[in-house]
Amino acid sequence: MNESQAESEVIVVGGGLVGAALACLLGEAGVTVTVLDARPGPLDGEAVGRGQPAQRVSAVTPVSQRLLTRLGAWPAMAARRVTPYTGMQVWDAEGNGEISFDADQAGTDVLGHIVENDVMLAALEARLARLPSVTQVFGARLDVMQTTAVGRRLMLADGRRYFTPLAVAADGARSQVRELAGIDVSARETGHAALVTTVRTGRGHGGVARQVFLASGPLAFLPLSVAGDDHYCSIVWSTSPDEAARLCALPRDALGREMAAAFEQRLGTVEPIDDAVHIPLTQRHAGHYVEPGLALVGDAAHSIHPLAGQGVNLGFMDAAVLAEELIEARRRGAELGDIRILSRYARRRRGDNASMLALMDGFRLLFGSENPALRLARNIGLSGVDRLEPVKRLLMRQAIGERGRLPASCR
Repeated sequence: MNESQAESEVIVVGGGLVGAALACLLGEAGVTVTVLDARPGPLDGEAVGRGQPAQRVSAVTPVSQRLLTRLGAWPAMAARRVTPYTGMQVWDAEGNGEISFDADQAGTDVLGHIVENDVMLAALEARLARLPSVTQVFGARLDVMQTTAVGRRLMLADGRRYFTPLAVAADGARSQVRELAGIDVSARETGHAALVTTVRTGRGHGGVARQVFLASGPLAFLPLSVAGDDHYCSIVWSTSPDEAARLCALPRDALGREMAAAFEQRLGTVEPIDDAVHIPLTQRHAGHYVEPGLALVGDAAHSIHPLAGQGVNLGFMDAAVLAEELIEARRRGAELGDIRILSRYARRRRGDNASMLALMDGFRLLFGSENPALRLARNIGLSGVDRLEPVKRLLMRQAIGERGRLPASCR
């Protein structure tokens, strides 16, 4: 295929949640976008959100919900399966420290929704398919990326070639685009692996997200509802790699008993309804987000410990801010790959992302420590914060995504 000069103003490499959201935002503004996706094809929109919940879920904040509503994706998601949660409880198994809050205290209808990633992605893909300025290319495996005086040339493994003034890396934590660009990344091994599965509990979750800090790491029960039944939860258990492997090798009934005991029986019996898998956890942050003709978004720019379920929300915010800067630049007639435009995106996002990375790492170190003084401090801290309404209110605003200057699409 011949190289197509300026066929697309923007090429997004990676058609996952963040890449699809960015393409939607740009496509709605009439920007010509090509999405290069390594997957063989789109999801089956009729199959997702049916029957047993998928393992991969995200905690979607009200701010991210506004974005998905703005994109026209939320109604399709809600028609499939989303689970609102109106309360949060966090406690320390090593003492009596505990903090809890609800949506009323946060001044919002809900604190967030637990949503299967496939449900979100299918809704975004359906929206992309209706945007005439967006082209989705599946089975697209990037092989070479070259820098030119006016943009980036991308060559796929099957010989197809594309040229664009601006390439956006939305291809995940092990971003090939980032690697081909030679952008350094700082990687911190957390020493943890995340065990993920889905369970049915003896007692209903009542729309409350719960997390306990164990000596080995945090265990979260994230509420799911299946046909109105609130006895389902998505499990994210962060522990040592050896312990995660041991737990995953257990028969389901034995794993359920261990989960129930670790969770102090707060939801009664626990019955895994899916296989348990474990994923090594590495926290990454790119040395820089932008170069002339190139920008990184989502996990390609930063990957975070899943302690607070903030990963996809940070990525959605990257997409919203980058789209806002690009659409405004286009309105002025500026080149979208201009480093001055892209640097504005980087300045708006890097600080917030770095703060969240540091906060999650601090929590991991604090609650993973066996130092008696630190264990006492975290217990006093949790209970103290629970009694200090102004501090508690600030934490709640952070939890629902209300941080800093929000892009217009998220207000």
